[in-house]
Amino acid sequence: MAAYSQDLRDRVLRGLERGEGATSIARRLEVSLRWVYHVKARYERDGERAAQPLGGYRRSRVAAMESQIRAWLDAQVDMTLAELCERLAEQGILIKTTALWHQLDKWNLTLKKNATRQRARAGRHQTRTRHVASHSAGT
Repeated sequence: MAAYSQDLRDRVLRGLERGEGATSIARRLEVSLRWVYHVKARYERDGERAAQPLGGYRRSRVAAMESQIRAWLDAQVDMTLAELCERLAEQGILIKTTALWHQLDKWNLTLKKNATRQRARAGRHQTRTRHVASHSAGT
């Protein structure tokens, strides 16, 4: 959703400066009463008439800890994202597993499954393929 236009914000503030009520401004300009109060409060608090920028880049909470996280994963290769989040929490950094995964992905750092699980999964896949092939050959 895009921000309301600067012209609309200016009309709200001019109406308030003239002494017009917030309810009548909201009706006349077809905006919510809450938004009129929001524009008014922002202007009174910060002196800002413009909208705040939408979106933008946010630096990760763990961006400065790349070497530390890599060291933890080298020391314990089977560490899960949840365990890594717990270890970060002990350091005073609270982060959700999805946010941590996105940062690890940016660093091209993946958490591998153990070798046994990979072999078991590949075996099931091959057996299933052979099973399907033998049924289609017999029909």
